[in-house]
Amino acid sequence: MASRITSLDEFAAVEHLLGEEERTVRDTVRHFVQKTCMATIRADFEQGRFASEWIPDLARLGLLGAPLEGYGCAGISQAAYGLACAELEACDSGLRSFVSVQTSLAMFAIWRFGSEEQKQAWLPKMAAGKAIGCFGLTEPGHGSDPGGLTTRALRTDTGWKLTGTKMWITNAQVADVAVVWAKTGDGADSIRGFLVARGTAGFAAHDIPHKLSMRASHTGSLTLDEVELPASAQFPNASGLRAPLSCLDNARFGVAWGMLGAARFCLQRAIDYSRDRTQFGVPLARKQLVQAPIADLGSRWIAAMVLSLHYARLKDAGKLLPVQVSVLKRNNCRLALDTARTARELLGANGITGEYDVLRHAVNLESTLTYEGTEQIHTLAIGRALTGEAAF
Repeated sequence: MASRITSLDEFAAVEHLLGEEERTVRDTVRHFVQKTCMATIRADFEQGRFASEWIPDLARLGLLGAPLEGYGCAGISQAAYGLACAELEACDSGLRSFVSVQTSLAMFAIWRFGSEEQKQAWLPKMAAGKAIGCFGLTEPGHGSDPGGLTTRALRTDTGWKLTGTKMWITNAQVADVAVVWAKTGDGADSIRGFLVARGTAGFAAHDIPHKLSMRASHTGSLTLDEVELPASAQFPNASGLRAPLSCLDNARFGVAWGMLGAARFCLQRAIDYSRDRTQFGVPLARKQLVQAPIADLGSRWIAAMVLSLHYARLKDAGKLLPVQVSVLKRNNCRLALDTARTARELLGANGITGEYDVLRHAVNLESTLTYEGTEQIHTLAIGRALTGEAAF
């Protein structure tokens, strides 16, 4: 029998490109996921439940606010954070999404645009898992066009009054604080950010019923009915649409890395199944029609891993462009979804059962292909960068 590579990590051969801290973060998170999270994730997904009991462990591992500096955050490299996201997503998109929204959206927005008082009030508690955040930009009628948002912030004698609705908000139902973006006048240049604490009069979160994807994740809507806020609730350093878009660019990076974990899990499941499953007297792995998609997806996964690591180094150096984040998110999401769908096919009827997990990943990845910028929007962003012409 021909020798075989025993893991996709061995196939990618990037171990020598990682620092000691990065390898430690990856291995520690992988151990936590395999020992703790995988034991219950199928039941959590079926019940539509996010396992909030994992939050203290995620905080103890330093994953909440991991790449941020100060305020109790770990300050790890972007590659280490990306590797952690990949390990979390190998379990479930809902687990990675919780960490991404807490870290790359809510905490990053406060860290980047907040006052020192806002940072001190929220970031240490959020890093410790004692306060949960969400990020309110998307609205029922404004997804790919966030500049058209209709949530309004009107000045009052004591501060601001916010009115509007936000939709598809991860962590909405459990958030202690929401980062809410609203227009203070006409046009996208008037967009400002605000911190709205749970329990503020007129502020409420609601479930989104009948979800068929991201079931092991809190996804909700936010309503703001003349919510009165003090002047100190406004971000002093955020002006215009560029501010929330920079948060989305930051979050897309972690999403893209997470896709590597989902793809790796599904491809490894298909490989193992093809070796164990016998049909017509031989393992499925001996069939050319089985080897061909495995070879294709394995090759794409290696390329995606190397590109992700390269872009992580650029991000640490402050040189990663928004369009490069679009490349990474578009590429890795499509790879992960193709891998999950192909794994489902290779597993035959077993592929639709929760026991093998690949269809759970596939339905989650249908959402990740859309959120943090749809595949089409990222395609047009890349096209604009390459041609110099805007198609949207």
